[in-house]
Amino acid sequence: QVQLVESGGGLVQPGGSLRLSCAASGIIFSDYVMKWYRQAPGKQRELVAAITPGSTTNYADSVKGRFTISRDNAKNTVYLQMNSLNTEDAAVYYCNALHPFYTNRNYWGQGTQVTVSS
Repeated sequence: QVQLVESGGGLVQPGGSLRLSCAASGIIFSDYVMKWYRQAPGKQRELVAAITPGSTTNYADSVKGRFTISRDNAKNTVYLQMNSLNTEDAAVYYCNALHPFYTNRNYWGQGTQVTVSS
């Protein structure tokens, strides 16, 4: 059984910070590309950030310079540090694990809500 469990979402004021966590089980975590997606009401799900097994990172232009993705293979956990949050960042954030070769191995978490409001 593969499980991805996000945590760390909540309510934050504009300009504030939040750190999301995603704990994985049932996979060889260090072999997977880990990604964060988000989906706001009425909008398409979009890729926010990704980190490869070799710790190469990629970010959506909208979050570049504000968000940082990292991973701790010893804890089977990927993080998303979000700074300078604005109302456009409000969404449900989803954790995703994708095997870079066996692409049928593709798993999702349940999502965690991020609300940005004053």
